[in-house]
Amino acid sequence: MREMTRDETRGFLLEGTRTGKLATTRADGRPHVTPIWFVLDVPPLSPSQGFGFAATFGKAAVAAGDQVVWTTGETSLKAKAIRRDARVCMCVDDQTPPYSYVMIEGMATLSDDLDALRRWATIIGDRYMARSVPRSSAPERRAGGAARTRDADARARPG
Repeated sequence: MREMTRDETRGFLLEGTRTGKLATTRADGRPHVTPIWFVLDVPPLSPSQGFGFAATFGKAAVAAGDQVVWTTGETSLKAKAIRRDARVCMCVDDQTPPYSYVMIEGMATLSDDLDALRRWATIIGDRYMARSVPRSSAPERRAGGAARTRDADARARPG
């Protein structure tokens, strides 16, 4: 099976509303995997020119300048696990034949930038909800632990 090119990987991650499956490690060493909504931070979207991720969201490098961004609560198991052990793995798959996927492994970092959190939560919500829910109905979240993955290795397999 051949690997996807960077452009194919980016296109795959941006297509539709596929969820990512984010894996972290619990305090007792057991794996913890949860579905997440995410977007790519392509350089022109970055709210802070390279850093400044919101209080509950994460990033993982995919290709030069691209990173995956997600949100989570500051007291979530994901955030606690990332604070303890920054190693993460995310898989995004196409569940129709021929079953392609992208797997991203890297180190996550956390941030408590509430303005960036609001910006990224809006971008992510727009992707998955297609603006079907009025922004004013979205609950306010307090600062938490944004995650960003650096030094990530992405592997992508087309079907």
